[in-house]
Amino acid sequence: MAHKDLISQQSARDAVEAAHVAFQTVMRFDQTKIDSICAAMAEAALRESAALGKQAADETGFGNAADKREKNRFASEDVWNYFRGLKTVGIIGNSDGIVEIASPRGVVAAIIPSTNPTSTAIFKIIIAVKSRNTIVLSPHPSAAKCIAESARIMKEAGIRHGLPEDAIQCLTESTIEGTEALMKHRKTAVILATGGIGLVRAAYSSGKPAFGVGPGNVPVFIERSADVSKAAADILTGTCFDNGTICASEQSVVVDAPIEADARKQFELQGGHFLNREEADRVVKVLVNSEGKLNPGIVGKSASYIAQLAGVQLPEGKRCLIADCEGVGREYPWSVEKLSPTLAFFVADGLKAGADLCEKILRFGGMGHTAGMHTGNRDAAIEYGEQMPAARIVINSPTTHGAIGFSTDLPPSMTLGCGSWGGNVTSDNVSPHHLMDIKRVAFETKPVNSALEGGMRTTRDSKDVGRAEIAALVDSFLSQKLANEDAATPAPKQAPATVIHHVTSKTEVEIIAVDFVSESDVRDAVNENRKIYINAKTIVTPAARDLGTEKEVIVEV
Repeated sequence: MAHKDLISQQSARDAVEAAHVAFQTVMRFDQTKIDSICAAMAEAALRESAALGKQAADETGFGNAADKREKNRFASEDVWNYFRGLKTVGIIGNSDGIVEIASPRGVVAAIIPSTNPTSTAIFKIIIAVKSRNTIVLSPHPSAAKCIAESARIMKEAGIRHGLPEDAIQCLTESTIEGTEALMKHRKTAVILATGGIGLVRAAYSSGKPAFGVGPGNVPVFIERSADVSKAAADILTGTCFDNGTICASEQSVVVDAPIEADARKQFELQGGHFLNREEADRVVKVLVNSEGKLNPGIVGKSASYIAQLAGVQLPEGKRCLIADCEGVGREYPWSVEKLSPTLAFFVADGLKAGADLCEKILRFGGMGHTAGMHTGNRDAAIEYGEQMPAARIVINSPTTHGAIGFSTDLPPSMTLGCGSWGGNVTSDNVSPHHLMDIKRVAFETKPVNSALEGGMRTTRDSKDVGRAEIAALVDSFLSQKLANEDAATPAPKQAPATVIHHVTSKTEVEIIAVDFVSESDVRDAVNENRKIYINAKTIVTPAARDLGTEKEVIVEV
């Protein structure tokens, strides 16, 4: 085992080094070449989407081949079509004041999960190369073969269009130690982490910029004005798609009290099966372990498989197990994220009560991810959205499909940020935008010197004036004030400056400490290569002191 760990660590280091060399070439590609490479890779992945879907289902035992094929199609076709026209090379924004220039980040470390292995690999490769980066994939051990095959297909297509051979790497020895070596390598630029909480935390603690995601545990509220039949159909579609392996799939349903009976009827008619208390208790024992944590053995499994495992008879034609749940928390295990076609069922009376319950579910286990609502009232949807601690609030659509941008106008993505709620750096659907650094060439639009015309007069509020301008204004004001005072006051009987006689071993030197120093005085002294002597009574403007200290021309005597 130790030998394997060492091999995986060295493999990770070698992969990053090779990818970094390839990056020196990729970063110089123009937009046309980058887009031709990405188009070829997306086309190749789309062509093999069915085969990859079957391989993923067979290797992992999660979900089903047909739904995985659709996820592969989404990642290769919908994602590419959405970002095809995105500028990622050179000037990407141009105005009179600011010119924006795209800069790639470097080597992307991509952690690929077992629940959505091939679709996530396709997605991350496309967004990495589209933004002129290279990428190293670290596959989950239980999905290593299908992830490697996805990478191979896309890599070969890219090479045929000029992509360096080492621009796409996939680790063959997947261990925790190897993944850590990948994330912490000094030439790794950014991490895309999709996986369990522990892995995401490791990514964020690696010392590298990281985009990670948190758990879902998505609640959805059916409000009394909703189309109940459509709501039930959408929720079942979402939670049953690929047997619930997408983190944005519905986990709990909260139904407005006046429509409870109708909702139960519609769920039954469309493939849901309500468990009685005894059956629910038996099923929950296979859903979670004694510590209340999700049993990985049921993730991505069908309702019939889970029912059989629990010794429950599932009627023909039923595709989702539903159980009434009386509360939220560890003592109510049906309220956890289950990642399978199983739903907790709650009833609440009114928008406020429903929203409060959904918020409680999120705070228990899905902070920042996704919430759903079915309603005929747009204002109610917005009010609900304002309360939810979630980055995506999907209205009148399956949350599974809506959150990833399949059925909504959200950017299509297989990596969904959960924001500060979930301890993530972004609440966005991660895209090529997140794998670029944007340089901004900023031209002066508010001239500094114009603010000085007319003394203290300025066209902007004082709250908009910067430190440099304040110093300049003080210089101008004090200079004018002293000049006015000099003109109005009779000449003093003694010189305004303080004269100090400094005796050296050979001669006596007369040093004059001046009464006032402005920034222009300092600049003159710099140009004339002389010192300015001051004492405790000398007035020195802030700008003059800063510049004088920097140039070492001010001397206290």
